[in-house]
Amino acid sequence: MVLVVKQYRCTHSASCLCLKGHISEDALFLVFRHMNWNPRMIALFSCVSKWFDDIAKRVLWKEFCHARAPRMMQDLHSGGSHIVDGNWKALGKLLIHCAGCTKGGLFGNIHVPGHFVFRTRFSRTCGKSILPPQCRTDVLYVSDPCEHLDQGEEGDLGFFRGIFKSFASSKVKKMLIEKQAKFHPKEVALFMTGL
Repeated sequence: MVLVVKQYRCTHSASCLCLKGHISEDALFLVFRHMNWNPRMIALFSCVSKWFDDIAKRVLWKEFCHARAPRMMQDLHSGGSHIVDGNWKALGKLLIHCAGCTKGGLFGNIHVPGHFVFRTRFSRTCGKSILPPQCRTDVLYVSDPCEHLDQGEEGDLGFFRGIFKSFASSKVKKMLIEKQAKFHPKEVALFMTGL
């Protein structure tokens, strides 16, 4: 009888080359907390392997969102709501990225490339003020405008980003369905329907 030496294989991903497993999630949590949940480092980390991407989506982006917008996160989860669960990466991007606009979109020949935003503040009061009167009981968090100055004929442009609390049961969604609202063929509200 031949003794077979036990081989350690990573069970996290077929492409992973580790032989004795990965660093613990607790250690990664502490490292990223020390880096103040740096979104660029989280994005780079998630590119390393499928296992790291899974940790980033499940743990790191969630902690990033809670660190950057604690009151908004608390409100979005109040009343047992879990609207963000599984979409932490998308919400993290919403907090730090202005999508800009494409040429031929809502603003004609204007092209404003997407970019990271240095500082963001989301306001529930501002969201309420831009909703139609019949929808003012809905909760909408809206960012301060990301201003793009002197855009030719259009002048100055300001882009807002936002998220509804419980969009699936909101009056805005009901109104859009009743009015059979047409969406622009090229401009998409990426984060509104997913959360």
